[in-house]
Amino acid sequence: MVQHPRLRRILDRRSSRELFDLLADPPKRFRAALVARTLRRLGGRSCSSGERLYLNIGHTGLHSETFRTWVRNSGARPVYFVHDLIPITHPHFCRDGEADIHRERMRTVLATAAGVIGNSQATLDSLAQFAQAEGLGEPSAVAAWLGCTPLSAPRPQVPETDRPTFVALGTIEGRKNHLLLLEIWARLVARLGDQAPRLLIIGQRGWQADRAFELMDRFQGRNSHVVELNDCSDAELARHLATARAVLFPTHAEGFGLPLVEALSLGVPVIASDLPVFREIGQGAPTLLDPADEAGWEAAILDYARPESAARAEQLERTRRFRPFGWASHFRLVEQWLTTLDRAAVVP
Repeated sequence: MVQHPRLRRILDRRSSRELFDLLADPPKRFRAALVARTLRRLGGRSCSSGERLYLNIGHTGLHSETFRTWVRNSGARPVYFVHDLIPITHPHFCRDGEADIHRERMRTVLATAAGVIGNSQATLDSLAQFAQAEGLGEPSAVAAWLGCTPLSAPRPQVPETDRPTFVALGTIEGRKNHLLLLEIWARLVARLGDQAPRLLIIGQRGWQADRAFELMDRFQGRNSHVVELNDCSDAELARHLATARAVLFPTHAEGFGLPLVEALSLGVPVIASDLPVFREIGQGAPTLLDPADEAGWEAAILDYARPESAARAEQLERTRRFRPFGWASHFRLVEQWLTTLDRAAVVP
């Protein structure tokens, strides 16, 4: 389907092939080509929904009454991919007004969906709780973990530093709770000096993290106890992860958690927040702690920093049993589930 604020059209098979061909091999002036070569030629070629299932994999626009009207009038049977309910469950970590908008999105999902795909069972459980609170029914749903393309394991090499290094991976924002780590590192440096471990923070600076940014800036030039890396290639990321004592993920809320999966896929230990989604996708491998338990996090970090750490060795053993979910498995699960929604429906 092609969507535009003033245009929503279900494309026939020929038009769909033309559009996907253009996306697969885009010209230099893609936007102009899309308008000139595709939309103009597709203007007279559309097809009725015929009760076809319509897959929507993003949240954008779902709060719009225009969208809801189109769904009611089109005859299409929507299947939505729900990524998370964080603006509803943790509104203080989101922009002002985002909670109200997301409530409308989820109301649209619950009121119009033929089915819902969740990136985790934890996300679907949050949706079910919201449905109950709103007095709305729950459509058929399936939890399909996101596929993880494994990072290439780097060649063995001497670590960049002889100090034990921990990695925090992801956008630096309030919800990710980098502040907990930075306050711990401030205490460790004050107490241990040059013997303190190293923290490598990989990610772009985001929002609602002014105090974290302030502490990060203070660490600049101080024997590199805390290093900020805003961007790196997959090869560099794999190398940093492979030399880490553990990946640290003290986030307050997640719909999925790709950094956890990427680290475990490489056989790297993870210390993460004790969240339902991490208990689900971590498959029992990570060490899970309360994201508000600073003392517990500090103790675990110091333990994992020791070469003889029994807790880290035990996690390495558990990690050998971890199995990442590939994209082929994701789509196979989704496709099998789609056929169960309604045998009379025609899947495009």
